[in-house]
Amino acid sequence: MTYVSCYYHYFSGMRKAETAANRICRVLKVNQENEKMMEDYENLASDLLAWINRWMPWLANRSTDDTLRQAQQKLEDYRNYRRSEKPPRIEDKGRLETLFNTLQTRLRLSNRPAFCPRDGHLVKDINAAWAGLEDSEKGFEEWLLSEIMRLERLEHLAEKFRRKCALHEEWAHGKEDALRSNDWRSCGLYKIKALRKRHEAFESDLGAHQDRVEQIAAIARELNNLRYPDIGPINARCQAICSQWDRLGQLSSKRRETLEDAERIAERLDSLYLDFAKRAAPFNNWLDGAREDLADLVIVHEMREIEELVSAHDQFKSTLGDADREFSSINQIEHEVEHLVTSHGLDRELLRNPYTDLSASDIRRKWGEVQSSVPRRDSQLQSELKRQQNNERLRTIFAEKANQVGPWLERELEQVLAIGLGGRGRLEDAIQQLRSIQRNVLGYKSNLDELERIHQEMQENFVFENRKSRYSMESLRVGWETLLTSINKTINEFENQVLLRDSKGISEEQIAEFRASFSHFDKERAGLDPEQLRACLISVGYTIRPGREGDAELHRVLAHVDPNRMGRVPFEAFLDFMTKENSDQDTVEQMIDSFRILASGKTFITAEELERELPRDQAAYCMARMAPSREPGAPPRSFDYVTFSRSLYSQ
Repeated sequence: MTYVSCYYHYFSGMRKAETAANRICRVLKVNQENEKMMEDYENLASDLLAWINRWMPWLANRSTDDTLRQAQQKLEDYRNYRRSEKPPRIEDKGRLETLFNTLQTRLRLSNRPAFCPRDGHLVKDINAAWAGLEDSEKGFEEWLLSEIMRLERLEHLAEKFRRKCALHEEWAHGKEDALRSNDWRSCGLYKIKALRKRHEAFESDLGAHQDRVEQIAAIARELNNLRYPDIGPINARCQAICSQWDRLGQLSSKRRETLEDAERIAERLDSLYLDFAKRAAPFNNWLDGAREDLADLVIVHEMREIEELVSAHDQFKSTLGDADREFSSINQIEHEVEHLVTSHGLDRELLRNPYTDLSASDIRRKWGEVQSSVPRRDSQLQSELKRQQNNERLRTIFAEKANQVGPWLERELEQVLAIGLGGRGRLEDAIQQLRSIQRNVLGYKSNLDELERIHQEMQENFVFENRKSRYSMESLRVGWETLLTSINKTINEFENQVLLRDSKGISEEQIAEFRASFSHFDKERAGLDPEQLRACLISVGYTIRPGREGDAELHRVLAHVDPNRMGRVPFEAFLDFMTKENSDQDTVEQMIDSFRILASGKTFITAEELERELPRDQAAYCMARMAPSREPGAPPRSFDYVTFSRSLYSQ
């Protein structure tokens, strides 16, 4: 009998040792996997934050000091960011949230303390940084395109300013010297009178150029107001022209007074010269304005603008008949002067008009330029009209496609949300259904890519508004990202529920019941706040008394379901809490008892015992993390398994 009893106790001890070793291996393996997931989370969070911090200053920079070429390059960089840089980071963000939720679930299931990332790496910190990135991104493309338009308009205005200045400077060349001339001192009576008449014609010409000088000054002011980068030469040239204009006015007045003091007015003034000068100067000014208008750049952004330009051009062409008659009259004056000089045998020098520097050849040349510019202007306007018609076509194509894609995204999101709210059958079936939806959604990506291509073509053609659809490209992008995020989040929730169900032994009917109660109070689909959690717990039969005792109990529950103090409780944490009390969990005491069995009741364990009872990698893991034993009489390579066990479950 004594022999049988000893034999029984021997094998009983072996079974206890084997059970203890298995428990330790299981706990250590879970701990190693959790540490690996924590390390992956920290690395992924650091990489994502570094990427966000690298792009945010660039997106937030809305300075207006760039040149047109720099602004166009910045637009290309932004489009590369939207196409290539950001999509992988969206996936990283979803993977980070999935990793965090899975890790927290695993820690709760293995009775470990919740994972608290280091400062700045919490999920809410990542979400806040991401929200800051998207805030910086909002309106960036529209601002940049507007900036390009502004810079193009500035270049257009600057070129217009230079053309007007060139025309004025061409006209004003030599005028000051002529007005300062004392030629009247050496002239006889006839030439004095001729000089006076010529000066009258000049003053008529001077008045005709007043409008151009005012236009030059107005354009310079507009360039200053619009912060044209190279404004220095513009202001200097404008100031020079205005100063010269003032001097011309003063010199003209002085010369008129001088000539008016002449004793007699020339009797033989040929009225034809004066008539020519008075008619040629305004007509020449009209020709210069017409040439300038016909050479003006055609920059429009919608049908209304090009239709206005076409209408204005048609109105201009309707005045060409009167202009042609005026041109014929001016030519006739020249023919009459030549006939008079020739028929009377006068000096050929008298063919030179004393009242103006304009010649009939100048008028003929400019008139020919106007006539040849009209067909070119017609062609430009018709080309721009076709471009605007193409823009309307792009608006229609985009609207037709967007009006299909937008409702499809909304329907798919509603289907995902409906599956997430319950009534879906088995969890595995729901996960399979969601993965099927996910494959369909990814297969639908080509439609969104097609819209992106059309949208980019519209942006390159400066098409900013589309009243044919209520869906913008930005709203479709947000809808697409929301749909993908919802699918991934719901799949992760169901996988965690499967993990809870399999580890805790809870039925799907109970999970469905808890989900229905949770969804009833989670109106905003953002998790339960403390008061909503209290109501939900009461609805499923959990006792929370009113008053301080109930508040203390609620705080205890919150410490379990919201250890990171996010302010919102997800369904996984709520479900874990509701099943926790009835589950078979590992505890600190179980861990210590298991090591005590392997150590044959000692308060320390030797390296030989660890290597004998545990797999090689698990034994090495323990020895690397256990502190040496300080027990009196403990042999070398003895370890404190009590402190090590408590550290596995400590906060």
